[in-house]
Amino acid sequence: MARHAYLFPGQGSQSVGMGKSFRDRSEEARGLFARADEALGFSLSKICFEGPEETLRLTQNTQPALLLVSTVAYRLWGRTPVVAAGHSLGEYSAHVAAGTIRFEDALVLVHKRGTYMQEAVPVGVGAMAALLGADYEAVKTACERAAGGQVQIANWNSPEQIVISGHKAAVEDVVKNVRAAKWVMLPVSAPFHSALMKAAEDRLAADLDAVEFRNPEFPVVTNVDARMIRTGAEARDALKRQVSRPVLWTKSMDLLAGEGIDAFVEFGAGKVLCGLIKRIGKGWPHPFAVYNVEDSESLDKAAAAL
Repeated sequence: MARHAYLFPGQGSQSVGMGKSFRDRSEEARGLFARADEALGFSLSKICFEGPEETLRLTQNTQPALLLVSTVAYRLWGRTPVVAAGHSLGEYSAHVAAGTIRFEDALVLVHKRGTYMQEAVPVGVGAMAALLGADYEAVKTACERAAGGQVQIANWNSPEQIVISGHKAAVEDVVKNVRAAKWVMLPVSAPFHSALMKAAEDRLAADLDAVEFRNPEFPVVTNVDARMIRTGAEARDALKRQVSRPVLWTKSMDLLAGEGIDAFVEFGAGKVLCGLIKRIGKGWPHPFAVYNVEDSESLDKAAAAL
């Protein structure tokens, strides 16, 4: 029996025009875009379809936009996985797919999440950097030593890619002291998934408590613990802790490999997670397929293959 895992992308996957082909093709998609606009009180759909890019790139817009397009893609797909996972804000998309959180509630939550994260740290105080080809333990040690621990691992994206986040000086210190094949300072407006996000995490916790969480219809892998959860209470707790803690993506995907997953499908803008799973799965003992559903064409192609 086929065992499929569904993946949902996070910030950085967005692009102007995303979701438009779904809107043009499907009455159900048009309904979801309209519901999103009504829930948020502004035209998120127009931002998705027309931009401009600088408006879409604002964190408080990016996060609900990605959740919206991922949800549309999943609903049009019309199939159910054995397990799901989402990268950072994509974990909310996974829970919408699993029925843990209502679509409208999730949109409002991630809009607030983006606003809180942007407001938590003044622009220029924090920074993020991607280290390619660096040893995980070496990066972890360097973070603990740098500037009194004011930087930490934010994303363990693959065996070859680690993202660090924190105070700008501390991030620069780690970059100088860790041996990496390549490093890149990321063009982000805040140091996501670092201790500097604790104020945003505390504000979001109250909003999460005010929203109903149901038990998911299928297990969802948490970013913060890299484990499968099956209750709404576990989902709320994980999302509360997620803002200031690292995304354990490599460990999460290795967990799914142990579940015998034979196909991964990424729902939403871009193909970032498809690329990561191909790199993470190089050493896995069993073969697997990878597909993305970001527009009508890729939906048809993946549906025909599976």
